[in-house]
Order: sequence, then C-alpha cells, then structure tokens
Amino acid sequence: MARVTVEDSLENVQNRFDLVLIAAKRARNISMGAEPLVDPEKDKPTVIALREIAEGLVGEEVLNDAPPPSVGPETLMPPDTSIPDTTIYEKDLPAGL
Repeated sequence: MARVTVEDSLENVQNRFDLVLIAAKRARNISMGAEPLVDPEKDKPTVIALREIAEGLVGEEVLNDAPPPSVGPETLMPPDTSIPDTTIYEKDLPAGL
C-alpha cells in the first residue's frame, strides 16, 4: 500500500478544511456500508476515503449525497423482542458496597 498524504489529496480538493469534511463524510459512509471505490487492502475507512480523494474518485459532491441507510436498533433487534430488565437494586448488592 502506498502512503496517502494530505498533499496527494489536496491536488483534487481546494483546501484542507474541505478535505477534512469530504474525507470524514466519505469515511462515515464507507463505515455505514457504502462500497469503496478503491481496493480496501485492509485499510480503515478514513484511509480508504483519502485514497479515493487522492485518485480523484470522490470530491465535494459527497457533501451533498444522502448517507447510506443507517443501522438502527430496529434493524438489529426485531421490534417485538423484549429486553430483559437488568436493573440492579441496592437491596441486592453485597453488604459494604
């Protein structure tokens, strides 16, 4: 893997502030399930996002994109599943705590 630098990415983005916004949004999208546009190579989403920007595959348009569908509690657990009560009461604690 080639090392990605800010300078590589700045060739395709106007300034460092925009770079941070674009990279953060793209990394968040990747971590939420968006398909990487480059070979992930076991890189973290932030590095993948910077590589995409450096290669000119992602730019300011990502700031206007809708995020991919998020994974919420209803996706992880069906709505009719009950959650057990895990409340700890003072009377149940060992003496001296």
